[in-house]
Amino acid sequence: MGNTFGHMYRVTTWGESHGGGVGAVIDGCPPQIALSEKDLQPDLDRRRPGQSKIVTPRKELDRCEILSGVFGGKTLGTPISVWVKNQDARPEAYREMETLYRPSHADYTYHAKYGIRNWQGGGRTSARETIGRVIGGSISKKMFGQLVPRLSVTAFVRQVGSVVARIDASRVEAKEVESNPVRWPEAKEAGQLVRLIERVRSEGDSLGGVVECVVRGCPVGLGEPVFDRLEADLAKAVMSLPA
Repeated sequence: MGNTFGHMYRVTTWGESHGGGVGAVIDGCPPQIALSEKDLQPDLDRRRPGQSKIVTPRKELDRCEILSGVFGGKTLGTPISVWVKNQDARPEAYREMETLYRPSHADYTYHAKYGIRNWQGGGRTSARETIGRVIGGSISKKMFGQLVPRLSVTAFVRQVGSVVARIDASRVEAKEVESNPVRWPEAKEAGQLVRLIERVRSEGDSLGGVVECVVRGCPVGLGEPVFDRLEADLAKAVMSLPA
């Protein structure tokens, strides 16, 4: 019931962390938009695990396959289904979680609500669920690139722990952000942040952070009063991300 986000353009994510795979079904993409796996793969590669010491060590290729909604390299206007196979699934590593609930996790609430849960990893609450969101975002980027070419979206890490990037958001360049594993807007400072994260991680602790997103060329009039305002929908999308 709660696996779909959006109104005119709807993204439904599916799959579990250590199941056969994860993916998304996209409804509302118009026809005649050029689209292939090669368009989606760069964005999936950006979130792929195991790229550096400061992310999860899980090793996944995260190669996508478009199952429906595209013919001859163009969208059909019908639902677009995309899946990514789980290749480094290790359900046996979570055997003890079958009878134990992890503090501050969704283990107990899932079991209390449904009477059953997939204890192999995080299941639907795993960060691998975000693959479906990336697919939806990547397709929308292709769609808006054709329909609203002036639109641009740039996201970056503004803060890690108590360290704040002292840079005006209007000066942030995507190339600089993508040049370092922290996605820091000033690449020359990224090294010290990597060392900070590694030190805190070695102590069995973690750091909070702040991500900032800048949208330029956004069309006027998005959203509807009052519960479907743009800010309200953005808040729902962000607050539903797995911690």
